[in-house]
Formats: sequence, C-alpha cells, structure tokens
Amino acid sequence: MNPCIENELDELSRIVHEGLLQPVFQPIVDFRARTLLGYEALIRGPLHSPLQRPDVLFSAARAAGLGLDLEHACRETSLRAFARLQLPGRLFLNSSPGALLDERMMNGATRALLGELGIAANRIVIELTENEQITDLPGIQEALLNYRGRGFQIAIDDLGEGFANLRMWSEIRPEFVKIDKHFVHGIADDRIKYHFVRAMQDLGEICNAALIAEGIERVEDFECIRDMGIACGQGFFIARPDKAPARKLPAAVAEVLDRHRVTLSPTALHAGKTRTARLLLRPIDPVSADASNECVFARFEADASLEVLPVVEGSRPIGLINRHSMVDRFARPFQKELFGRKSCHQFMDPAPLIVDQNATIPELAMMLSVAPRHYLFDGFIITGDGGRYLGIGSSHDLVAMITEMQISAARYANPLTQLPGNVPINEHIDRMLATGNGFVVAYLDIDSFKPYNDTFGYRRGDDVIQLLGQLICEAVDGRQDFVGHIGGDDFFVVFQSADWEVRCWEVVGRFAESMATMADDELHASGGYLAENRRGELVQQALPTLSIGVVRVDPGEFESHREVAAAASTAKKQAKKSAKQAAAGMTPGQAQGAVFVERRRPAGEAAAQRLN
Repeated sequence: MNPCIENELDELSRIVHEGLLQPVFQPIVDFRARTLLGYEALIRGPLHSPLQRPDVLFSAARAAGLGLDLEHACRETSLRAFARLQLPGRLFLNSSPGALLDERMMNGATRALLGELGIAANRIVIELTENEQITDLPGIQEALLNYRGRGFQIAIDDLGEGFANLRMWSEIRPEFVKIDKHFVHGIADDRIKYHFVRAMQDLGEICNAALIAEGIERVEDFECIRDMGIACGQGFFIARPDKAPARKLPAAVAEVLDRHRVTLSPTALHAGKTRTARLLLRPIDPVSADASNECVFARFEADASLEVLPVVEGSRPIGLINRHSMVDRFARPFQKELFGRKSCHQFMDPAPLIVDQNATIPELAMMLSVAPRHYLFDGFIITGDGGRYLGIGSSHDLVAMITEMQISAARYANPLTQLPGNVPINEHIDRMLATGNGFVVAYLDIDSFKPYNDTFGYRRGDDVIQLLGQLICEAVDGRQDFVGHIGGDDFFVVFQSADWEVRCWEVVGRFAESMATMADDELHASGGYLAENRRGELVQQALPTLSIGVVRVDPGEFESHREVAAAASTAKKQAKKSAKQAAAGMTPGQAQGAVFVERRRPAGEAAAQRLN
C-alpha cells in the first residue's frame, strides 16, 4: 500500500475512534421571524492534522470505504455538541442518501440518542447532500417516509448545482431547499442570478418548501435575498461556522434588519401574515408516562369530545393514544382486566407527528401529506421552545384553515390582472407607515377609457387594462415597489425606488406607444375614432392615455392608509386635469398623458385635516 494512503488511513482511524472530530455550527437566519432558525452542523478534523479540512477528511473516508462510519461518527458528535451547548432552534445534519439506509440510522439508535440528549425529533432536519448517485430511490423515499413519521424534516443541499438535485426535489418533496452559493453571491448586481433564484422561489412556493440562500457574504446580497421574500439565509455575512456559535442574531445582521424595507415577493398578498401551527393549538392536559390504561380510559369516558390523549415524560411528548383504538381494545373480553393497571405505554403510538409551534401551515400540510394515513385521524402534537409540550392540533382544523387562506387569496386578488386588490394595498400602506420611512405613492388612471370600452367592447377594454398592469410591473423594481389593482382601470403603486419619477414617465410613454400599436390602421392614422359622447353626438375621441397622480409620503405625515389614499386621489384628479389642459390644443393623436407630483402640500396639512 502507498505509504501516504496508509498514513491517511491510520490518521482517519485515530480521529474516529479517539473522538477527535471537531463539530462547528453555522447559524441560519429566518428573515420572516427575524431570528435564528437554527444551525447547520459542519465537521472539521483536529487542528494541524492532514485531515483537518472536511473535503480531505471525507474524501479519505470514501476512498477507504469508511464513508458511512465517518458519517455516523459525525452525526453523533454533532448531536452531543448541539445538546451540550443548548443551542436554540433546529439542527441541520448533513447526510448522504446512502447513509439514510444505514442500519445505524434505521435501528432506533438515533431515536435513543435523541431521547438521551433530550432533543425532540422535530428539531432535526436531515440535509441530503449530492455527493453520491442515488441508486435506490424507492428505498430512499420509504426511509424518508419513516423519518418524517417520527417528526424529522428533510432538506436538500446546493439547488442549482446539477440536474440530479432538481430530480431529488421533485421526488422527495423536502421541507427545506438550499440554494447553491453560486446563485447567491452577487445576486444584488446580477439580473440573471436574480431571475434564476426567483424561478427557484416560484418552485418552492408550489412545492411548499422553504428556501435557504447559502453563501451570503455581502450586505447587498443579504438585503436582496431578504427583499425577494426568500425564507432564510446562511453565510459568512451572518456568521462563520464556530465551535460555540452565537445564540442570537449578530449585531451587524440585526442592524441591517432594523433598516428593513417592506418585503415584496410573489407571496405579497399575505406578507406579514404568515400563519403557523400555533393557530391550530388546542390545549389538552396530557397524561404522564407512568399513567395506567385505566386512567386513560377514564379520561376518555369523562369527555366524549376527546379523540386523542398525548403522553408526556416531564414536559416532553413521547406518544399519543387514540380514543377509538383504546375503546376497541378494552371492549374485547378480559382486556380491561389484563391491561387496565399496566402502563399506557402499551397502547400509545410511540412515534406521533410532532411539530414546532412556528411551523408554517404549508409546511405542516406537506408533513401530513407524506406521513402515514393514521396521522390524518390522530392529528399532531404541537411543541414550544426546547420541545416542550403545548397542545394538539387536528387535521380537520388544518384543512379548514387552508381553505380559508385560499378563499382569502381569491377574494383579495383582482380577478383580471391577479394583482393585489384594495385590502392588501391598504395593508401594505399601513406596513410602510409603520416602518417610519418615507416612500412615494402613485395613483394611475386611464383617460378616455369609457368611450373606448363602450365602442369596442369589454374584451378590448380588458386587454387595455391587462396591458397597463403588465407595463407597470415591468417598469417598477419588483424587489421593493408594490403594485396593486384598485379595480377597473385604476392602479396603485407604492414606490421605494429612488428613481420613481422616471419610472412613472416610462409607464406613461410606453402606454401611449402600446395603444397606438394596438389600434387599427385607420385609427392609428387619425389618432382617434368616432364615438358618441354623453349627449349622443358622434365626436372624434382620442385613444386612451394615462394620468398619474403622485404623493411623497414623509415620515409622520400620515397616520393611516385612508389619508394616503385620499391625498393620492386628489393628486390623480390634478393629473387628469393637467392632461386635459395639455390635450386641449392638440389633435387626438398628439395626447400622451401626464404625471402630476404633489409638491405644494405643506408639512402640517395632514395633521390639520385630522384636527378638522
């Protein structure tokens, strides 16, 4: 054997058997909760060892056929360090697909270790790495079904690095997906990377998977990722891996979050209203692990509405007893006499579905969809900090909440453009006011739209409205500007972009160009068309143009969305008046539209209006 290889094997054996692996933890930020979601466990070899670097360490283990042995040792070392440090949140444990089928993962040893360390299974996320080809996908899926049934969650690593993990995503349906650092580094300045990540975000929303952006090293990329609505972030800007990582947000990260702009994303309809498992919680007194079956049966007899009873050991849930299963067992001859005084351990489900109170409703729905069927009837246990029992939740309540969320989404979106309607517009303005930062609102209205709609029909009118919605969305900065559709031909934009005035004029100009393009040749040549006015007379009508009324909202100037909307409506009327005056001396084809910016508003005018 090559002496170098022999030395590597000896060093590897020494590191594993003498417990010299060095676990480090890198924090993961949850942008939505403005806190730490948890930590990814990473492994280093001993200092000054030739196998100190993890890539060298794992490469040597795979070459020696000891890859699974090393993974097992890493897993146990990381779990023990996590428990010793008493770190909050979830722990992301890296695992190769092959390691999932290792008997040391399947024989209950991991569950026993978690029990010894006092770590709830629902705090563990198994992070699948793409360092080997999956040869037994059905076996992997079956194994993951088992892990999920015990409360574990699944993540896949380095999305975008290759086609294999895209297939893995579609087959495995993980709760978390990590975006490869290639697409994250420099995203604030790279439109291609931005659109790639936006596409990944759309996939994540369809699959109910939370995205974690890896490799955030610059504050600009941190802000861009956050403002896109990506759920979580990880990288050197947040914190480097450490043996004793911070238990709360680093000061630099908290400072950036404090100057947080209002997040805009494809989920903007529900921004700031993330619903979690806590909303489904029913506080039911549990039974202790040493309670007898007679005591449990008595609880069920005393309360006909009680369907399940959780079993706890201290404050930690360890099982769930189903009413119908218990009653059915005791209905059999001599069963009550034989088992009545024995521990309720015998009749409980030792692997109930346990979810953290902060799990989102989509995450919870995904967990139930892949879990064994009986979880749909038993429901799930909801835990708080440190895996402490809080109560139970039912699948019936979950379905009702999902239905209500879908109805709410349909109600609040404009059916023609699918843009946010009045309710989310008002909510967004109030959120902007709450930040204490200045912003700009623009009220957009189509001039001469009614005669055009009456003459050419509602279908052509709808085309014009949809065109305007598209032009607005293309002109604004989708990372920070909010576009809403009030109704009919009225739109509303909340700008955070510094160049908002240029963008407004761009929409006005492109709308005029598009209307000229949409018009028939005859209309295009004349710049208008014949239509009846309100008195029934045929007159030459101009093609529709656009008027925009703009109001700058300074900090403390307005108290609610109602005041902002009233000021924007006044500015819109002034814009239409300006457009009408400008068009008075023009032929119909010369009119282009107008942008009116309210610059005359005294600082105390809003306050005076409130006093009056």
